[in-house]
Amino acid sequence: MPSTIPAALSRAAGRFASAPALGRLTYGQLAGEVRRVARALIAGGLRPGDRLALWAPNSVEWVLTALAVSCAGGTLVPVNTRFTAVEALDVIRRSGARGLVVIGPFLGVDRLAGLRAAAASLPEMVVSIPRGWAGFLARGEAVPDAEAGARAERVSPDDVADILFTSGTTGRSKGVMSAHRQSLAVAEAWAGIAGLHPGDRYLVVNPFFHSFGLKAGILACLVSGATIVPQAVFDVPRVLELIAAERITVLPGPPTLYTSLLDHPEAGRYDLSSLRLAVTGAATVPPALVERMRAELGVEVLTAYGLTEAVVATMCRPGDDAAIVAETSGRAAAGFEVRIDRPTGEILLRGPNTMLGYLDDPVATAEAIDADGWLHTGDVGRLDEHGYLTITDRLKDMYICGGFNVYPAEVERALAGLPQVAEAAVIGVPDRRLGEVGKAFVVCRPGHSLAETEVLAFCRGRLAGYKVPRAVELRAELPHNASGKVLKYLLRTEAADV
Repeated sequence: MPSTIPAALSRAAGRFASAPALGRLTYGQLAGEVRRVARALIAGGLRPGDRLALWAPNSVEWVLTALAVSCAGGTLVPVNTRFTAVEALDVIRRSGARGLVVIGPFLGVDRLAGLRAAAASLPEMVVSIPRGWAGFLARGEAVPDAEAGARAERVSPDDVADILFTSGTTGRSKGVMSAHRQSLAVAEAWAGIAGLHPGDRYLVVNPFFHSFGLKAGILACLVSGATIVPQAVFDVPRVLELIAAERITVLPGPPTLYTSLLDHPEAGRYDLSSLRLAVTGAATVPPALVERMRAELGVEVLTAYGLTEAVVATMCRPGDDAAIVAETSGRAAAGFEVRIDRPTGEILLRGPNTMLGYLDDPVATAEAIDADGWLHTGDVGRLDEHGYLTITDRLKDMYICGGFNVYPAEVERALAGLPQVAEAAVIGVPDRRLGEVGKAFVVCRPGHSLAETEVLAFCRGRLAGYKVPRAVELRAELPHNASGKVLKYLLRTEAADV
């Protein structure tokens, strides 16, 4: 199998030449378009080893640019589209990016204008999508095709392919470095377990700047010949339209994506019968949701676990029964070993696809990866006798109530059993007598309602007393990051301000 992204693109162009790849492009045409963009990057001054920041939503141009950076011998630095100009500028500067490809006005915000207002200087090469795209490509015509081909051939499996900055939900974001061989290996593993093939049409709602969207999305399609169908912004009616119109077969996403689709009042108007596979993952995936997805969408449902530093660590397999899919995150995948640390219960991972390290931060790297090569994930879990992993919580989310450890994910899992609940999050808040007690934030399904007393009574019948929340706040929605995880630090901040 190819061990560099340029080699994987070349292989795809040969094996899947006439298969649809992206938009109107076949895989044969995709390779040619990527080469055009690579020539333009070279013309703009991108040298082997240089870094290029990419700040844009999911789009055809995003895919072309990301693949072209690798083919030009550079390193891709995706930037979170939810960042402000100040946050984006921090990532651009810390990464040492020599080039920047950025969306122009989008969703009412001109990101390039914001950067120029926040900074005295920007990288040497700046390309605006879509306004400057044609001119950018035209400049590449001066670069011989052979020069771009030679650049691609010189890329090594151990070269840094990408630097993905963590979400920064618990502190300053860190740049996670991965080599070409690692990014492709996790893509191959995910595609293999999911059974991706040239007939699949993969709606990538997960942001490309996130490790899942890039590696289990773009690269997974590249190695399998599946079609990439990007969606710039998650919009339920648009997702329903795309599934029907594009005959989408594969749709990964967080649990909230599927509850939004299933509960949408217009869902019954669309033909969703093309769907065959849904992959989700989170600390809490309600068993009832898995059953609904199988019954109402007719799809194979798999759960998985990963993080930016490892991408795909465990995954269920097709044919696993509903209980395993709902209650675990599968077993080791992509060459990883998984073990549970004692006595903390922390999940540890070791394997060839663990990150190379954090950019310019050897101290944080040493804290994350111990001397024996184990990555300390910060997640808490347990393994059953068959190697299936159940995530019980984040170490930092645990709180102590009256001397007893409480893992919020366990409480959230209980709350998911309430038919009216669409989503729930639990945090620990200070209490004078018990130290900390639980506070639950609950979002009801459309057309349903709950009272605080109902929620508490339900919990008392299913949880030990110290685990039962002392307060319930009913909300229309919860704050999420781009990968669909609830931003509990925001909930803690709000609770502290009350």
